[in-house]
Amino acid sequence: MNVLIVYAHPEPASFNAAMLDVAVTTLTALGHRVTVSDLYGMGWNAVAGPADIAGPRADPARFSLAREQTAAMEAGTIAPDIAAEQAKLAAADLLILQFPVWWFGMPAIMKGWADRVFARGFAYTAGAKYDTGLFRGKRAIVAATTGTSAATYAPDGIDGDILAVLWPIHNGLLRYTGFEVLPPCVAYMPGRESEEGRAAQLAAWAERLRTLDAAEPLFFHPAADYGPDERLRPGVVARSAVQRNL
Repeated sequence: MNVLIVYAHPEPASFNAAMLDVAVTTLTALGHRVTVSDLYGMGWNAVAGPADIAGPRADPARFSLAREQTAAMEAGTIAPDIAAEQAKLAAADLLILQFPVWWFGMPAIMKGWADRVFARGFAYTAGAKYDTGLFRGKRAIVAATTGTSAATYAPDGIDGDILAVLWPIHNGLLRYTGFEVLPPCVAYMPGRESEEGRAAQLAAWAERLRTLDAAEPLFFHPAADYGPDERLRPGVVARSAVQRNL
């Protein structure tokens, strides 16, 4: 299996870095091929814009990211740094997004990676989303750390259900483009854990990686559950992390 780990943390001695090391070691020992995109280490440009187009613009007068990405993918003129990451993603059977939860989401540098690499014409296009997404057959998992406890991210916690917090990534990025999304591995508040507690969290991550084939994916309603207005059909009970019946 080809594994791409996209890693976003600026500190090499961080717990995120330790999780990255565990992933590389564990997956390599299992015989998988592992590629790491260390976004801070690469000096990744997180800002999507006109510089992403290496050739003539489709519309020199008015910049539309989606239009220009589509044209650049068709013409082969997407910027070289984007093309390199797209090649890694295209080859991957499993995508791991490794990051600290900052302000209830991924760090800006990783969001910028998604903005630029998940380009229209590569990651999605008209009529290809969710059940028909272009990355069908690939799997993805979020591996994240938090600064607060598991209790705060419980369904009744002050920070909200962790699956609701991660919904924009799970549904809006991964499921939207066709990935089978596995339950996240979240290391809660490692900065306040004992050495034994941190070791236990790393061991749990290694075990998750060893048992990926047995993991039940997160539930997302299939296209058949939605009506022409793209809302759940009457009688369909909402089962996702954030959707609800009115």
